Formats: sequence, C-alpha cells, structure tokens
Amino acid sequence: MTKKAMEVVQAARDEKHISGHELRKVLFPDFFELHGDGLSGDDPAIVGGLATFHGQPVTIITTSRGHSLNERIEKHFGQPEPSGYRKACRLVENAAKFHRPVFLFVDTAGAYPGKSAEENGQGEAIAQNLLRICQAKTPIITIIYGEGGSGGALALACGDGVWMLEDSIYSVLSPEGFASILWKDAKKAAEAAEVMRLTPKDLLQQKVIEGIIDEPADHLQVCQNIEQVLQIELDKLQNLSAEELLVRRYERFRKF
Repeated sequence: MTKKAMEVVQAARDEKHISGHELRKVLFPDFFELHGDGLSGDDPAIVGGLATFHGQPVTIITTSRGHSLNERIEKHFGQPEPSGYRKACRLVENAAKFHRPVFLFVDTAGAYPGKSAEENGQGEAIAQNLLRICQAKTPIITIIYGEGGSGGALALACGDGVWMLEDSIYSVLSPEGFASILWKDAKKAAEAAEVMRLTPKDLLQQKVIEGIIDEPADHLQVCQNIEQVLQIELDKLQNLSAEELLVRRYERFRKF
C-alpha cells in the first residue's frame, strides 16, 4: 500500500528509524573518526572519517542527531553549523587528494538557523560546499536516510548521485514551514507535504535522485541493501576518469 506523503515524513522522523551510528557500525566497522574544520571548530552534528569498503579506503561523512538529550542539544538535533559543513568539505577534498571515494549519509532537518551559525557564515559555508565538493575529483555518493532539508542537505548531496531510503524525504523546507508560509497555518502540513512532492517516489519521477533503496523493518537488512547499492554505483563511477566524473556531475545538476 502506497503511503501518503505525510506518512513518509513521519516515518523519516521516527525515533525507531535507522541512525547514522548504526550505519557506521554495520557498514564500516573499522571507521576512524577525524575532527575539526581546520579553521574554527569541530561540529559534532557532522561525524566523518576514514574506513574501508570492500577492501579499499573510503571517506565516510554522516550527519548525527545524537542519542541522549544533552547530545541532541549539543548537535542541534542534527542541524550542522558552519564548522560542520567546513569539516565535510575538508574531508571530501582530502579524499580527492588521495583518490578515496566518498560516501555521505544525510538525515537533517536543515542547517542550524541560530544566531551563532549566521554570525560564523552559515550561508557562505554551504555555498563553498556546493562549489568545492562538486569539483572534487573522486566518486561521491549520497544516501538520504531520514530528513533531507533545504540547503543543509543539498550541501552534502552535490556529488555524483543521490539515493534515498523508502522512508526518507528531500525538500526545500519542512511541510510545516511550507504551510506556514503559503497558508499561514502550520496545521495544513499534511496538505503541504502532498503539494511539495518530497517523497522518494516523487523525486525519482522528477529525476532528482538516482534511485530508492528498499527499507524493511530489519535494520541489518537495510544496511545490506545500502551496501549493495554503494558497491554497484561505486564500480560504475570508478570506471570513469576524473575528467569524465566532473563532466557527468556538471550535466547532472544542469538538467535541474
């Protein structure tokens, strides 16, 4: 039975939904975290580092909402600050230097909208990610496994392909925000969700994403499904030269 758009939104936000920590633990058991943006700090809402995938070194970057209340507050419930985006960019450029593929896993309602983030250049940090990650000469694959909100998600989804779990969303803003702006009534979020076409099925039809990953209740099976997609897609991308990668990436975004 096909879920309504708001049901997909609720499933993407559900506490029982698969987490970035689970993905790292199951898919990349030898993950080694790296810290800092090389400029101002280390945002815990972005967890990134090195691992191996089918015997080859890769760079892994995930958003993180945290588990305990204190962790979630520290991580702004998974909404990165400028130092988080700069950290992600630094890791991608380092990966390109050493020809390591990059896997990004995104679950964020958007970039942190607080005063400190704006004072430290939130918009500029996102813009730099869009520019510099797009130019990185290494395969880059993004998996949206929960919420994919606005520029906060786009800044981590500007590589060679974007895939989504069945219970995930990708949109310019939340349905509540859309309803508040358009109808001055956040209670119309369900109606807004339908209008926004933010579900994986809608986005695949619009060719915004490359594909949808089956998401059964068993998280281990979800990880296995993600692993299969990553392996297939990475094999395709690694058959291209660096120049071919950039041309293909450019054409992918030009079609929007």
